[in-house]
Amino acid sequence: MSDIVQLVKTRDPDQPEFHQAVTEVAESIEPVLDRIPEYRQAKVMERIVEPERVIMFRVPWMDDKGEVKVNRGFRIEMNSAIGPYKGGLRFHPSVNLGILKFLAFEQVFKNALTTLPMGGGKGGSDFDPKGKSDNEVMRFCQSFMSELFRHIGPNTDVPAGDIGVGAREIGFLFGMYKRLRNEFTGVLTGKGLNWGGSLIRPEATGFGSVYFASEMLKTRSESLEGKTCLVSGSGNVAQYTIEKILDLGGKAVTCSDSSGYIYDAEGIDRDKLDHLMMLKNVRRGRVKEYAEKYPNAVYTNVDPSLGHNPLWDHKAECAFPSATQNEINATDAQNLVNNGIYLVSEGANMPTVPEGIEIFIENKLLYGPGKAANAGGVSVSGLEMTQNSMRLGWSRKEVDEKLHGIMISIHKTCMETAEQYGTPGNYVNGANIAGFVKVVDAMLDQGLV
Repeated sequence: MSDIVQLVKTRDPDQPEFHQAVTEVAESIEPVLDRIPEYRQAKVMERIVEPERVIMFRVPWMDDKGEVKVNRGFRIEMNSAIGPYKGGLRFHPSVNLGILKFLAFEQVFKNALTTLPMGGGKGGSDFDPKGKSDNEVMRFCQSFMSELFRHIGPNTDVPAGDIGVGAREIGFLFGMYKRLRNEFTGVLTGKGLNWGGSLIRPEATGFGSVYFASEMLKTRSESLEGKTCLVSGSGNVAQYTIEKILDLGGKAVTCSDSSGYIYDAEGIDRDKLDHLMMLKNVRRGRVKEYAEKYPNAVYTNVDPSLGHNPLWDHKAECAFPSATQNEINATDAQNLVNNGIYLVSEGANMPTVPEGIEIFIENKLLYGPGKAANAGGVSVSGLEMTQNSMRLGWSRKEVDEKLHGIMISIHKTCMETAEQYGTPGNYVNGANIAGFVKVVDAMLDQGLV
């Protein structure tokens, strides 16, 4: 496996996030390759680390002052062995080829775990929607889709939202696709409820992360009732993670954005959560304003010189990283352990660095990696695709029950697979091996393609 990792690093030296994702999977699946030598002979790992297709394009658009701007657009179609490519679009200045390849690679295994027939992909742009008017965002989305439309379709590639791509952006993208293709079809997920969207889709990643945490706690005959929880982020994932923690009797005491974080020892209750949602979703403000309204909450500015994130340095039992990749470093991980955290359920994609994961596993934390714990979002995207294909919509209760069932199934699969390969309780190995075997077997069934 070290040869595979070295090959990836040599071939793509400027993609550290992709190297990290490949290394994690490679370390987990070594026992599988030893047990099933046909996988080595068929060079499945060499094949699975290469995207089936990488699409890059320019996105010219005009701002409100009439000035021409140019951004880069991407779509990584990673693997379609078990279904159409499926994965979000991210609009953020940090977007580059390496980050999207890591996300697409993770998506392949995450989607395989959902029990739904979906391959893996990811895309986006280095465009930043923050501070842009609705008209500027619309013009950008229309330009972006005027190229992307030729590469996607309901049976080929079905993008969704991600960081920077919410209901507004999905609406503009869908409208342009419909105009260009002259068809109304389920080509994007995360759509509005009036035009093909699914109930529970905005909530799904956060709800799923908490459902997965609940299943992990059941292995120790515990529940979230009365647990204090640290949550990072303040977007969709974090908001609905907090909501579901409240539903299950827990107390969330933190949230954050790129400028800083708030610590509310009293807990973020329903009214405070409503205010946070209005602040972030409607006013597009900063979490600092939360502390201005609720003076008992303490706001702390981001300080890059610290070398760690003080959000993870509070007493609690559970942590839900729900912001972005690599937000928990080794110091943060040790701080979590020192402060009594014994459960981590990842709502974000790969939010913990490898050294942090080692600390969690060494200390026998209940650790749910992103590809398992945050699979609820893409699961309900898959359910939205199903509803679109059937030309019907399910009730909120039906979708939530299906989501809950999928998360229970993912947890069971990870647990059983980890045990089968001699690492009981190791959800990282369980998730990586189960997803890998499903995808690879499908690839082999389909020949050398």
